[in-house]
Amino acid sequence: MNAIAIRLLNQELAAPQFTDPADVVSHMGAVQAQEYRMMRWAVAMRTRKPSAKAFKRAFDSGHILRLHLMRGTWQLVSADDYWMMIGLCSPKAIAVTKGWMSSNRISIPDEELLHVSDILAQTASDLGSATKEDFVRALAQRGVTMDDHRLSYHIRMAEMSGTLCSGALLPFKATYALTASKVQPRARMDRDEALMRFTRKYFQSRQPATLEDFAWWSGLNISDCRRGIALLGHALHIEKWRGRDFYLTDSCRTRGFRKGRFLLIPPYDEYLIGFKSRDIVLPPEHKHRAHNNSGIFQPIIAYDGTVCGNWSPYRDDCQPSFFVDDFSPADIQEAWQAYRAFRDNQK
Repeated sequence: MNAIAIRLLNQELAAPQFTDPADVVSHMGAVQAQEYRMMRWAVAMRTRKPSAKAFKRAFDSGHILRLHLMRGTWQLVSADDYWMMIGLCSPKAIAVTKGWMSSNRISIPDEELLHVSDILAQTASDLGSATKEDFVRALAQRGVTMDDHRLSYHIRMAEMSGTLCSGALLPFKATYALTASKVQPRARMDRDEALMRFTRKYFQSRQPATLEDFAWWSGLNISDCRRGIALLGHALHIEKWRGRDFYLTDSCRTRGFRKGRFLLIPPYDEYLIGFKSRDIVLPPEHKHRAHNNSGIFQPIIAYDGTVCGNWSPYRDDCQPSFFVDDFSPADIQEAWQAYRAFRDNQK
């Protein structure tokens, strides 16, 4: 099994199949969106012709939504999957967030939570797309003041409850919209059906992957992860590799990989953050160059799928830092020019 090639193909990083950014997000189930600017490249680089304008159209129209969800962190999800994801993931995400609040000695009574949520919702409804500064002003007008940290928790809880989602895409600043005005209501999905669909999306886009990979990425309990795998039945099969059981779908892509290609991968990308078993593509001796133990991920360069260096997305010139001696800046010029064309198209 060529695990690296299979991951590249099924993550749409090699021979991508989609032209619409929303189709990429739907295929992936969720795309980590920690970095507001770089999430655009994370999606676009998985399309046939990366386009900043195409991403903005999909985002502004609500076909792609950004919110706090799995593991209490930022993700992009498709509008079609939004309510399924809220129903399946938000209870655990809310519990995780409350744990963080407790560790930071922040307590938000239910009465305050409901009052502030109403103000945030009304502000987002009135403005269409509201910034955090808009929320601060609206709260102050109603005699409510709080520090930025506390407000961030209120916004996060409003996202995870399905009240707020992303508004219009601005160059540098996140905005928030009232979910009811942006996402069509859907009938509540049966939990087993949602879990099966969620599990399928994970493995179809990240195979080969282990049970532990799925549990890490989803933030769900291990029993839920096992249940999702069981529900898929014969649609998944196991291949043992390097002493571990990896799951693959029967529709797994195995053809289309070509050697000799560099990828400029943004920080927090699903290529690494979507797995616990990162050693497949990231040599263990270099993992500190890709991420630290506190969950901070760096922009990385991959050659034929193996992580081999770092790069700087916001520089005007390409100055990579390679972990190995076999490569030079000239080697990634084609990849750099493609990224620069995408980045400059946002201006």
